[in-house]
Amino acid sequence: MLGLFLNHQTKNIISAAFILAITTLLAKALSLIRLRVFTSLFNTGELDIYFAAFRIPDLLYNVLILGAVSTAFIPIFSEYWKRDKKEAWKLCNNVLCSFLFFLALFAILFAIFTPKLMGLVAPGFEGEKMDTAIDLTRLLFLSPLIFGVSSIFSSVLQYFSRFLAYSLAPVMYNVGIIFGAVFFEPSMGIMGLGWGVILGAFLHLLIQIPAVFISGFKFNFIFNFKDSGMKRILKLMIPRSIGLAANQINLIVITAIASTIAAGSIAIFNISNDLQYIPISLFGISFAIAVFPSLSRSVSDKEKKDFFGKFISAFSQILFFSLPFSILFFVLRAQIVRIIPGSENFEWEDTRLTVACLGLFAFSIFAQSLIPLVARAFYSMQDTKTPVRVSIISIIFNIIFCFFFVELLSFPNPFYYFLQSLLSLENASEISVIGLPLAFSLSSIINLILLLILFKKKIGNGWDLTLGNTFLRLSILSVFCGGVSFSLLYFFVQIYDHQGFWGIFFQTVFSGGIGLILYIYIAKLLKFPEYKAVSRSLFRKISEPTEEIET
Repeated sequence: MLGLFLNHQTKNIISAAFILAITTLLAKALSLIRLRVFTSLFNTGELDIYFAAFRIPDLLYNVLILGAVSTAFIPIFSEYWKRDKKEAWKLCNNVLCSFLFFLALFAILFAIFTPKLMGLVAPGFEGEKMDTAIDLTRLLFLSPLIFGVSSIFSSVLQYFSRFLAYSLAPVMYNVGIIFGAVFFEPSMGIMGLGWGVILGAFLHLLIQIPAVFISGFKFNFIFNFKDSGMKRILKLMIPRSIGLAANQINLIVITAIASTIAAGSIAIFNISNDLQYIPISLFGISFAIAVFPSLSRSVSDKEKKDFFGKFISAFSQILFFSLPFSILFFVLRAQIVRIIPGSENFEWEDTRLTVACLGLFAFSIFAQSLIPLVARAFYSMQDTKTPVRVSIISIIFNIIFCFFFVELLSFPNPFYYFLQSLLSLENASEISVIGLPLAFSLSSIINLILLLILFKKKIGNGWDLTLGNTFLRLSILSVFCGGVSFSLLYFFVQIYDHQGFWGIFFQTVFSGGIGLILYIYIAKLLKFPEYKAVSRSLFRKISEPTEEIET
């Protein structure tokens, strides 16, 4: 029975994205609980160690695995599957064994040189804090090994449109981390979080195994780098891996800068980043993952019109959801932070800075949501170089902006006072950390603009005018409904206690909820095509939509 449930296949792109969004919502709800647990058990200085320890293991995983899975494996596997299913499974086993070998090799090497690497990642750490960060980093090198296998399985499930099993994996990952925080922390301290991550990675893999085997996978040890399919995957993944490595280096630079500002700065940046990433995961990542296999099939079948239709539809749907959340996250930033990470270990100064960081991140939520889709449109055409070049350019901008804004906000000046007033940071002793999310948001918007310019140059057509009108229309509606939520917030503050958890919770739910309901109602009233597409997919029979997913 469980196998049949996990073997469920979606029949159209929007319903696939809906399943991903629902399970992502569950995963993000658990991640919010995880943040609440973290800040209840540890102060921001201790959490600095946890977040810094992820940087090098994440670099290893992103370069060796994510680059292949997200860009190269699915298009090549799709071609093999159409020609010869047995050869396709041979390719899958070859990729699995080969990348697992290199993950293990590099994990061992990185573990040996961890002390020197952590000196680069967190130069502001000293003594026991640095020793703990080194031990935790070495433990976390186990997670890329497990995630390596799990990610290959995830790509198989994506190709066969078995998004349910695939999308439950992050849920299980968060369950493992929360379990580790609650049950391992009393005896292991911050290292308990590390063991929770390892448990979560194992559960991430375990939940996908039944659906992968039902899809037809059988394990065979194959290690052949001379295989033509493997060579093509390596050729496609190298540019993407360079881009991902650059992105991880970007995060390492941010972590290094934050480690020198003030204790807790790394945690403040990462917690606010985790919070703003919720709508990005729900809408941007969900739609991009759902449409990617279908875009790859359209390219393989040389169906240019079908490709355009799917891209424009997904782009519009992401805008429809992400724009109002960009506005609402700025309007409700204080309530969101006080609901989630607020606890006795999260000091008032930390809370105010996290609120400010979340507000600055909110400006680029729509851009960060669209980048995965546009990048995957390039990947589906087996062009991994263009998104990588754009990513590297935006990362260079981000690093320059980080140094510039952190320095600019380290002493009083007109810009300092402007942000201090805008983000309600009067009397704050140190606000330079907010320069990091400001730089991140600006570089994300630059990233999206450059991707769209190059996408138009590559494929032409008049799709940009359609999407430009969509952006303008939805932006106006989002700002209007955000203004309504802002006004209602002041009303509900008078009704509900603004100090207790439940009072802040109801302020957020009612003011934000009414704003969203109004947004959807007006979209329906004005017959926005984005609303029609969503309602048609969710409320009609699955057999009716025109964008079928074939397997």
